[in-house]
Amino acid sequence: MSRIIVIGGTGHIGTYLVPALVDQGHDVISVSRGLAKSYVHNTAWDRVEQVTVDRQEEEKAGTFVERIVGLKPDIVIDLISFNLASTRPLVEALRGKIEHFLHCSTLWVYGHTAAVPAGEDEPLNPFGEYGIDKAEIEKWLMHEARTTGFPATIFRPGQIVGEGWTPITPLANDKAAVFSKMARGEEIVLPNLGLETVNHVHAADISQLIQRAITNRSVAIGETFNAVSDTALNLRGYAETIFTWFGFEPKIAYVPYEEWMKLQPTPEEAHHSWEHFARSSCLSIEKARRKLGYEPAYSSISGVKESITWLIENGKVEKPKAWR
Repeated sequence: MSRIIVIGGTGHIGTYLVPALVDQGHDVISVSRGLAKSYVHNTAWDRVEQVTVDRQEEEKAGTFVERIVGLKPDIVIDLISFNLASTRPLVEALRGKIEHFLHCSTLWVYGHTAAVPAGEDEPLNPFGEYGIDKAEIEKWLMHEARTTGFPATIFRPGQIVGEGWTPITPLANDKAAVFSKMARGEEIVLPNLGLETVNHVHAADISQLIQRAITNRSVAIGETFNAVSDTALNLRGYAETIFTWFGFEPKIAYVPYEEWMKLQPTPEEAHHSWEHFARSSCLSIEKARRKLGYEPAYSSISGVKESITWLIENGKVEKPKAWR
């Protein structure tokens, strides 16, 4: 078994990944700021070595890379690197010292895609700082894998769902209030014809893909994998499904995009929604299925329903009248 460092281990993905790796017999170190606990309780966390690090502060001080190397990992899974200036020094320091380096990217590296579902070979057309920076990391890491043999694997999660947080909603934002509105049977308003798409993924399925990449290291190194559910949802179908699940006939109005943007509570909320439906992500997982045996346990809608159920049970979304 391997000594594995998970950087950002107490977040959404780490909640499922860290216990799974422990249960497989790995020696697991979770590196985080120590400000949050995992979203789902698991006794396997009692067997995890917790290292408290503020990555940003230690990177400024020039001590972060030293700390990670000093932990003597066989495998490093970096869930929270957002620009090349953060990734590159770590990779340089780990060269020749580890068996596998797995980097968490994002579906936003695709930007606009010419065809859907988009496979990993689709040309990247990122826009916005987050997508552009992640694409830069990817390009450099894959160059290092090809030219120097650095053992890198990249995975691209979709919009993450699971217990403990709000899924991206039919309004393409993370404001749970729309689910309460739907739970009351009230009308919601979607942009255009509601055919923009989102591609959710349960954090447990991202964890599965990472585990399979580690197990199948020989075919995973030097490769990039989409980490999403098997189908994307358009906003209309998503809303209709939730209304029906709540026990109501769907009540949806449609207005032109420009008008819809003006209806949002704040410019920030409007922009957040635009970030998602401007990309209208819809990705293929055929490569991960073929090379790794990846098979999501959750569809987009089943993962979303789990998230909403948790929100209802914890008083963050109203319980639908039909459920009372």
